[in-house]
Amino acid sequence: MAAPRNIRTKAYVVQGEGDPFTLCDVVLDEVQPNEVLVEIWYTGICHTDVVVQHGGMPLGGYPVVLGHEGAGVVRCTGSAIKDKSLKPGDSVLLSFHSCRQCRFCLEGRCGTCPHMTETNFVRPARRDAGAKSPISLLDGTKVHGQFFGQSSMSKLAVVAEASVIKVDARPEELRTLPPLGCGYLAGAGTIFNVVKPQVQDSVAVVGMGAVGIAAMLAAKSLGVQQVIAIDVVEAKLKVSSSLGATHIVNSAAEPDLQTALHAIIPGGPNSIIDTTGLVGVLEASVKALAHGGTLALVGVPAPTATMRLNALDLLLSCKRVIGVIEGAADPHILIPRLLELYRDGKFPVDCLAKVYPAEQLDKAITDLESGLIVKPILSWEDLN
Repeated sequence: MAAPRNIRTKAYVVQGEGDPFTLCDVVLDEVQPNEVLVEIWYTGICHTDVVVQHGGMPLGGYPVVLGHEGAGVVRCTGSAIKDKSLKPGDSVLLSFHSCRQCRFCLEGRCGTCPHMTETNFVRPARRDAGAKSPISLLDGTKVHGQFFGQSSMSKLAVVAEASVIKVDARPEELRTLPPLGCGYLAGAGTIFNVVKPQVQDSVAVVGMGAVGIAAMLAAKSLGVQQVIAIDVVEAKLKVSSSLGATHIVNSAAEPDLQTALHAIIPGGPNSIIDTTGLVGVLEASVKALAHGGTLALVGVPAPTATMRLNALDLLLSCKRVIGVIEGAADPHILIPRLLELYRDGKFPVDCLAKVYPAEQLDKAITDLESGLIVKPILSWEDLN
């Protein structure tokens, strides 16, 4: 069957840097041989979408359709996709794009792919580096698309095959699971692929949003005995405690992180996962680490931020600081693993989500930024 072309659909478009998300009609080009047309049922809202909206990360241009935690159903596949089992009607989760050809991708560390910035932010993920975005406004104006290979703030999306993960799930089961494609993957992957804690180890997580809680749950799934949750929002700490954190630290009440952590674990934790990107927190975390400990940076510091770390102190204490992108993971391997953990009750992320009608994006973002919820998810089900 020939791929449909000139498909009209609804999407959230950001016209220019700092402009609002506007729900409007767009047109999708014909699906190319290595792409998949996906009907989006649900889209997780990530803080990265808001950062990019305001120009805080590199982008190929505006107008743009963002969204990078999509879930839905395959409607059409390109003629040259590699996964021949993928067919219309299959449930899929969408994740980030990587080249899947470099040594990092071939080793299963797709989050470390050197082309991550280029094909997730700067240009569409289409195989031809000069190819145009598959999205246009009704007047023909090109819209930057395939953000993270998908641009899933849309009822329909032309998605790069590398970003499509087939899952054995009914569409309605995906309602609270789109963040498996990014936020939950980033947190859990950092534990499984980078920190790799042992049962007897101690892990502290700073910032208990979706990424931080996913890291905590991943550590718990490995049987790590001491997992400490750190945040300034008491409600998030209560959620973390209910999900298995052995200790909680409200850093608004206890701003000296080293003292707070050493009171719980003399000598400090073996590993600290930071999701905040706040330079002062990162510096305090290094001091709080145990000898030989690891600080994993999952949060992105501001471009103008400068950490003041003493290289000699790091060397003598055998500590290491490592940046982690998308959990250094292969989504095609990690997402099925997380889905299995979820079904086994060891990764209960459904309690973190609140689902909003697609028309309520502004409210979803407001609730996220206020700390009222951990993970907002848009539903496109009832949008015509």
